[in-house]
Amino acid sequence: MSGRLDSAQPYALGLFRIVVGLLFACHGAAALFGVLGGAGGSGGTAETGAWPHWYAAVIEFVGGSLVLLGLGTRAAAFISSGAMAYAYFSVHQPEALWPLQNSGESAAMYCWAMFLLVFTGSGAFGLDRLFTRRNGQRTAARRPAEQTPVAA
Repeated sequence: MSGRLDSAQPYALGLFRIVVGLLFACHGAAALFGVLGGAGGSGGTAETGAWPHWYAAVIEFVGGSLVLLGLGTRAAAFISSGAMAYAYFSVHQPEALWPLQNSGESAAMYCWAMFLLVFTGSGAFGLDRLFTRRNGQRTAARRPAEQTPVAA
């Protein structure tokens, strides 16, 4: 049983990355473009350049899109995780100690989900793997054949 689950790990991780990236990008799209209910569910958008809401929305949209595609996953997830940690500690935590009390559950969950992706990478189905595989084939083609030393 454990062997089967271990062999499916890259695929489960890839699906996890896709779902987290999609949901994260949707939060950014809502605040930037007013879609999916808009910023705060009011149909509005974050004012361009307004600190920190507009910047958070850009990080959510761009970071979530990159994580969704599996392109630069580790870097995008690192920045996204930091943005959510900042959001939690600057916006939610001053209201109350526990995420359930301060409405910070989503910020905390996104922070830790993105932090996990920093260490695991994109898993299956990511563009990172496609580019790595292509570069690996080019490098192997350029590498000279190993030479065996001539014995005297």
